[in-house]
Amino acid sequence: MSQSATDQYRRAVTFHKLHEGPDPFVVPNPWDAGTARVLTGLGFPALATTGAGLAHTCGLPDGSLTRENILDNARSIVAATTLPVTADLESGFGDTPEEVAETIRRAAAAGLVGGSIEDSTGRADDPVRPLEEAVERVAAAVAAARELDFPFTVTARAENFFQGRPDLPDTIRRLKAYEEAGADVLYAPALPDADAIRAVCSSVERPVNVLMGSPALPLTVAELGALGVRRISVGSALSRAALGAVVRAATEIRDLGTFRFGAEAVPYPDANAMMAPARPADPESDPAP
Repeated sequence: MSQSATDQYRRAVTFHKLHEGPDPFVVPNPWDAGTARVLTGLGFPALATTGAGLAHTCGLPDGSLTRENILDNARSIVAATTLPVTADLESGFGDTPEEVAETIRRAAAAGLVGGSIEDSTGRADDPVRPLEEAVERVAAAVAAARELDFPFTVTARAENFFQGRPDLPDTIRRLKAYEEAGADVLYAPALPDADAIRAVCSSVERPVNVLMGSPALPLTVAELGALGVRRISVGSALSRAALGAVVRAATEIRDLGTFRFGAEAVPYPDANAMMAPARPADPESDPAP
C-alpha cells in the first residue's frame, strides 16, 4: 500500500471511530485550504467541506457548482490537513443511482473519507425526491463505498426541513429507510428544536449528524449529546460569519471613514503562522489495514 493510500486508510478509520464515542464531536466546515489549516490548528478531530461556503467564495449562489468544482476544492482541503475530511456531495451530481455511485468513487479518489448525499432535486417546484428513488440513490452510494479498500463513511441527508417542508414523521421515515439502505450516518438539516432532534435520534440506530450555527437553535454540544446526537456540523455558518465580518468592516469604512475593525483582525504574523503546513501523522501510529 502506498503512503498516500495508508494515510487515507488512517484518516478513514479515525473518522469512523469518532462516531463510536460516548460524546458527540464537532466537524467544522472549512471552505478552502486556508480555513482548513486554521481549523486543524485549533484542534478539531475532523473536517467537512461546505458546498454553500465554496459557492459564495466563487461569487455564486449555493447549488451552482459542478462535481469537479466540489472535488477540486476537496482535494485542496485534504492536502492542507492531516485530519479526516468528509464532503458535502450535494445530491450526488446526477439523476441516476450509477451517477451517484460514480460521485462516491471520485470523492474517494480525491482523498476524502466520507461524503453526504441529499434527497433534494434542485427543483423549486418539487424539491424533495420520492422516497423510493432517494433510497435507490443511497443504496448506490453505499454499494460504491463498500467496494473501496477503506471504510468510506456515507451520510444520507433528508432535506424536508431545509427545503421548507417541516414534516417530521416523513423525515424520520426517510432516515429509517436510508438506514436500512446502509447509510453510516443520518442527517436532517434544519431541525427546528430539541424535541425534533430527540425524536430523530431515538428513531434510528445509526449515528445522527445535526446542523448548528443558527441562533434559532441555541443548544450546546453537551445538550445535543444528551439528545442522542453523535456528530455536529455547522455547514456554511463559519463562511457566512466571515462574510459578516467583511460586511461590517466595509460598512464601517464606507459610512464612518474609520478602521476600528482592524482590532479584531488576526495579527499578520499569527495569520502567517496559521498557514504553516500541519505535521504529517506518525506512520507508526497508522491503523494497519
